[in-house]
Amino acid sequence: MSEPVTIVIPHYRAPVLLDCLESLYEHSDWPIRVVVVDDGGNAPSMQQAAARFPQIEILRNEHNMGFSGSCNRGLEAAQSRYAVLLNDDTRVTPGWLQPMVERAESDPHVAACQPKLLSAVDDQIFDYGGGAGGYIDALGYTFCRGRLLDRCERDCGQYDREVPLFWACGSALFLRVEAARRLGFLDLDYYMHFEEIDLCWRLQLAGHRIWSVPRSVVYHHSGFSLPPDSFRKTYLNHRNNLVMHCKNQPLTTLLWLLPLRLPLEILASLGYLAQRRWSSALAPWASLLWLISHPLNILRRRRRVHAHRRHTAHDGIYAGSLLFQYYARGTHRASDLIAEEGLS
Repeated sequence: MSEPVTIVIPHYRAPVLLDCLESLYEHSDWPIRVVVVDDGGNAPSMQQAAARFPQIEILRNEHNMGFSGSCNRGLEAAQSRYAVLLNDDTRVTPGWLQPMVERAESDPHVAACQPKLLSAVDDQIFDYGGGAGGYIDALGYTFCRGRLLDRCERDCGQYDREVPLFWACGSALFLRVEAARRLGFLDLDYYMHFEEIDLCWRLQLAGHRIWSVPRSVVYHHSGFSLPPDSFRKTYLNHRNNLVMHCKNQPLTTLLWLLPLRLPLEILASLGYLAQRRWSSALAPWASLLWLISHPLNILRRRRRVHAHRRHTAHDGIYAGSLLFQYYARGTHRASDLIAEEGLS
């Protein structure tokens, strides 16, 4: 029998956990070991899951550890070659796991894979959080095959090729455990948001590759953990994006990138004001203040990254500006920025 893949599910009280587990045991085409990391104090959803699926293993956190902490605890318990970080608000589909195992088995340099993520609300639309895999532009803004900024594409098979990525979404992140373990798994200081992108960047710097595997399909409820317009979500997105670059970019790139990002952060604040998203308007300023006031924290994390650096990240990078293409040129498809042709 093939070695089981460890499925790590961080959980905080959401009732959708039962649907997630039901789909896992119904549709997994590969042996699995399911580890649920309970961050919600044995809430009713956890009790119901334990009663209905006694085969799951439960790791209970003594205090709230957040997404990153819960994922790391599950990964530390994994004894398998591969593991999947799976949100509790996802539903897997028939044949979802084997294609990612096959991609990893075909190339020892592959350290992470992502399935095609579709919206659980409308299964014809790409999921906001991950689409069919993640890219990044020259100024450090991330986007997906299937989603630019707030515009999600309809899935018409346009991203059904397996291609190298810059990052894979943490909602359904397939990992080569030993490669991620050597780098310390997820950075706990993020708490949530951008921690998986940071890990994928570090994996590339260490000589590994990230792949999209759209033969595998998973449905996801985006924004289930935090309301999309909350200050906290907006703040973590802005702060963690900037921190990620301070950690992983070459110093020569940071010298021109950070001065360009400062006015763009201010423009983002003005954009939130124009949309009357009052609390979100404060988030870019708060993120800049955090960055300025925590230089030692950033330096410590940067040194840790560059101790493992062997290569330069090159997959899934758009050499231009996503914001310019979107707002000035009216570009709304990832395939117009990074062509799909010629990849296999």
